[in-house]
Amino acid sequence: MQYVALFVLSCLIGVLLVPLVKRLAFRLGAVDNPDIPRKIHKTPIPLLGGLAIYASFTVSLIVYVFVLHPDYHIVPLKFFLGIIFGGLVLMVGGVLDDKFNLAPKYQIIPTAIAVLILIFSGVGVGITAISNPFNSAHPINLAFSILGIPFSAIFVFLFMLGMVYTTKFLDGMDGLAGGISFIAGATLFFLSLTPKVNQSITASMTIIFCGAVFAFLIFNFNPASIFLGESGSTFVGFALGAISIFLGGKIATAVLVMGIPIMDVAWVIVRRIWYGNSPFKADRKHLHFRLLDIGFSQKETVLILYLIAASFGIVAIFLQSLGKLISLLILLAIMIVLAITTVLIYKKRYLVASGAAAQNSGNSESRDELTK
Repeated sequence: MQYVALFVLSCLIGVLLVPLVKRLAFRLGAVDNPDIPRKIHKTPIPLLGGLAIYASFTVSLIVYVFVLHPDYHIVPLKFFLGIIFGGLVLMVGGVLDDKFNLAPKYQIIPTAIAVLILIFSGVGVGITAISNPFNSAHPINLAFSILGIPFSAIFVFLFMLGMVYTTKFLDGMDGLAGGISFIAGATLFFLSLTPKVNQSITASMTIIFCGAVFAFLIFNFNPASIFLGESGSTFVGFALGAISIFLGGKIATAVLVMGIPIMDVAWVIVRRIWYGNSPFKADRKHLHFRLLDIGFSQKETVLILYLIAASFGIVAIFLQSLGKLISLLILLAIMIVLAITTVLIYKKRYLVASGAAAQNSGNSESRDELTK
């Protein structure tokens, strides 16, 4: 009953806040205009959706802390403060970006500060080892330093940046980043309830997160009336990464659920660098755009990616480390097959379209010759 109440509380706050945030976005001019070919919406859509998610998550989390009094020996109070103040930095940076469209070199600053706040609150710094998928009796040691910095802090910093930029780059279609984040959150919630983990605090945090995201999805699923914006696309990845660390370092689970987006982001970044472009310069080479280009609708594309994420989320709840590693390899194979298939279909359609255009052009020239 506690989890139902927390979900309803977070969801209700979110539903009440989203209309207010929409009006605020229009007043501030934080609106996404369909002014370049890469954008697929037809009318101006308000940004700043992350404010509603963050506010409903934070208010519900504060209610949980002060009303239900979680055991701070399990999750210290400073961890809660780390995610709240780290998220606040993302909100400030996100609003500025949504309003002024900051350059990528400035966009990373709030993200780095937010992650550092989380680390300085102690999150993940005490991790001394992670599971070894090949030999559970001998975990992989992380208890060493590089230039005086604990390697666990470096590991958490890189992992958190990866999660934030995964959801940030994933936010290219109505309901996609929010829906995948909801599925990842639900996976972590059910994992928290399993007898082996049995962590009610992380289950409560995660169900609050799910309620906030679900409320936003009501307005964000196609056709969307509001977008996540920079604040939302970064915060959902930040929250998921932090909770997976709170959950006893269940990093592999988060990676498995977010596997397709993570691999997609990695591929796109490598491709951009290969062709001499900025890795942060947006384009239409992501998998979800490829699926759209070969004929799937927005809803169909999003539901396909939901299904993949949910399938591996279910698998992640029950598998041990080796099983998760095997699942990641299967996920990699699926990603490769999807990428190759979509590219081949796209090229075939492009060649057919080009041939038809050339033929029409030739017919037009012939008609022009006959009329001379």
